[in-house]
Amino acid sequence: MVPDFKELRGCQHAFEAAKTPQKHSAEGPQSEKYAMTDQIPRSSRSVCANIAEAWFRRRAPDHFANKLSDASSEAAETIVWISADL
Repeated sequence: MVPDFKELRGCQHAFEAAKTPQKHSAEGPQSEKYAMTDQIPRSSRSVCANIAEAWFRRRAPDHFANKLSDASSEAAETIVWISADL
C-alpha cells in the first residue's frame, strides 16, 4: 500500500507537469497574458490537489472516483488552454 499520496506516480507526474505551464503561459499574446498566466497554472496545480484529495478519500469509492474525475477534468482544461491558438 502507498503510505502517502506524494508517492503516487500520477501525483508525481502531475506535480512535475504543473511546473511547466507557469513558464510557458507568460509567453502568450499580450492580450491574453493575464488570463493565461492565471488560469493555466491554476488548473494544472488543481490536478495534483484533486489526486491528493482522492487519495485521502480512497476508502469511500464514490468520493475517490469523483475526485479522480475532477483531476481528469482539470487536466483536460489545462490541455485546452495550452493548445489554444490565441
